[in-house]
This record gives sequence, structure tokens and C-alpha cells, in this order.
Amino acid sequence: MFSLDDKFLEDIGLTDLPEDQKKAFLQHIYEELELRVGTQLSEGLSDQQLEEFEKIIDKDQTVIGAWISQYAPDYQNDDIFKRMQQALNLQADDVNLKSEYVATKWLEVNRPDYRDVVRVVMDELKNEIISNRDAILGPDSQQPAAA
Repeated sequence: MFSLDDKFLEDIGLTDLPEDQKKAFLQHIYEELELRVGTQLSEGLSDQQLEEFEKIIDKDQTVIGAWISQYAPDYQNDDIFKRMQQALNLQADDVNLKSEYVATKWLEVNRPDYRDVVRVVMDELKNEIISNRDAILGPDSQQPAAA
């Protein structure tokens, strides 16, 4: 989908950000993206759905196990699960892997538009950053005016 990395910084014109600030900036963007996406995705969901998803995110094994039993009993053969397992380099029974998988599948079931929401929010965030690039980089980053 997207990565918050040096390519992202290049896309938004922040390759000149000091090295010691890049990681903190990317972490801040990740947290902001997570907050905005979560806010938009929660719209239209019932309290029960929100509670279930929160428990999945919190790695509640009872909820995760019940969800897998009901919606994905053959999850270990799902291509999405296999790709996640390979990318995260975790054992099939790892709590973090199962939680990540169930969260993704839960969103597919309950908010099938979640990828579009992420894309739209990411584009909005990129545009905000680009329009504030000079303020982010500071006054030293601006080119001197021609005499």
C-alpha cells in the first residue's frame, strides 16, 4: 500500500530533513495517520463492532480465536496470512501475527472500504505536509532571494 520511509520523504519534499529528525517525523506521521484513519473507520460502526475490533487490536486471544473460528477457520492457507507471516517473519501461531491478520480480515468484513479510506487520508496528510514543507524544514531551508 504505502511505506513511511525515505521514498515517502522524497515524495513530500522532505529529503533535506536532518537525519536525527527523520525517524521521529515518520513516527509522528504514522501516529497521525493511524488516528485519522481510525476516526474515519469508526464512523458508522456499532459500539459492539468497535469493542470487538479494540479487543482484536489489544490481542485478546479469546476474541481472536472466536473470530478465526467463525470467519477464517482455514486462515493458515489464506494468501494474506502467508504474506503477513513471511513479511513479519513469525511462526504461524504467533499472537502478533494472528492479531494482525484478524484485524485486517475484520476490516475487510466490517469496513470493506478501509483501503480507500487509508488512501484518501494518506493523500490529505501528504498535501498538508507539502503545503507546510518550508515551516517543517525551518527558515534555513528556504532559498535566498536573488539580489
